[in-house]
Amino acid sequence: MAAKIRKGDRVIVIAGRDRGREGKVIRAIPSEGRVVVEGVNMVSRHVKPSQADPKGGVRRFEAPIHVSNVALKDPKTGKPARVGFAIRDGRKVRVCKGSGEVIDG
Repeated sequence: MAAKIRKGDRVIVIAGRDRGREGKVIRAIPSEGRVVVEGVNMVSRHVKPSQADPKGGVRRFEAPIHVSNVALKDPKTGKPARVGFAIRDGRKVRVCKGSGEVIDG
């Protein structure tokens, strides 16, 4: 199945504790149905000192969020948009359902 949200897309979080925040997709994990969004769903992890990281300490990083909790940001209106597919010039492209704007191409 084609991915409606891909790495590099601008998305808006529509559910969860970070609702309303937006960011860029850093990584997509299609096998788990999750994406990692820049600056969203920040978690802390306590890391013991090791040879690779002699200081250790508390590390903060973005945890994956389920793809159903994010929506693509419409390039035309800046609002959350549903994504569909269409054939344009012989290519399958992603389009915003509301505005009909082509996303990638």
